[in-house]
Amino acid sequence: MLGTLCSLITALTCVTGVTVVTQKPSVVTVRRGETATMDCNLGTITASAARWYKQVPGGDPQHVLRFRNGWSSVEYGSGFSSPKFTSTHQSKTDYRLIINNVEETDSAVYYCNTWDSNDNTVVFGQGTKLIVTGSTLPAPVLTIYPPSSNELKSNKATLVCLVSQMSMGFADVIWMASGIPVTSGVSTSTAVQQPDKSFQISSYLAIETSDWNQDKVYTCKVSVGSSASEKIIKKSDCGTEE
Repeated sequence: MLGTLCSLITALTCVTGVTVVTQKPSVVTVRRGETATMDCNLGTITASAARWYKQVPGGDPQHVLRFRNGWSSVEYGSGFSSPKFTSTHQSKTDYRLIINNVEETDSAVYYCNTWDSNDNTVVFGQGTKLIVTGSTLPAPVLTIYPPSSNELKSNKATLVCLVSQMSMGFADVIWMASGIPVTSGVSTSTAVQQPDKSFQISSYLAIETSDWNQDKVYTCKVSVGSSASEKIIKKSDCGTEE
């Protein structure tokens, strides 16, 4: 069942029925201790419950709760309860997820879904990303790896920025060349949760070998919530690889 759910969330854009589940906003940013809210519209579905799932990057979806217009109480998934999590409805199709006294560990993507009895299928919304910030968030640890000697024999090379000890699975990564932001040639992996519950990502920048040989300065800057770190690299700071 869990594998099926994972596949459904991954294939959100593959739903072909007329029912569209809409979530707003796409991103919610709040400080630790505040209340986060996000809304879900079930489209044409009026006789099914709204279900909410939490998914941290690289993790399995967790069933948070389900609620339906006319019910006297919310039904919770394992590990979730009131008053931390609750839900309200504004109509038969409009529902709201409320998360009180948020913590950094609440940072995740929250998906709303419902059952479309006409098509006999589960329909998911596009998800709402919750980012919880706080002054106590530790800064991420950055390590930049230079191009390999084999790469430098060609016209193209790659810089790798390894970002570890992230307190949540979301980060903004900016690459700069000689102080100017670079967007072309940048790719960043999905966060992976580590055994110590921290997260790790890798970001890659494709560069011209000639620029590297000219000792151009490259910067990797990463923001996680309210904390940020940056690290620079240039050819003259790197030892010669045999």
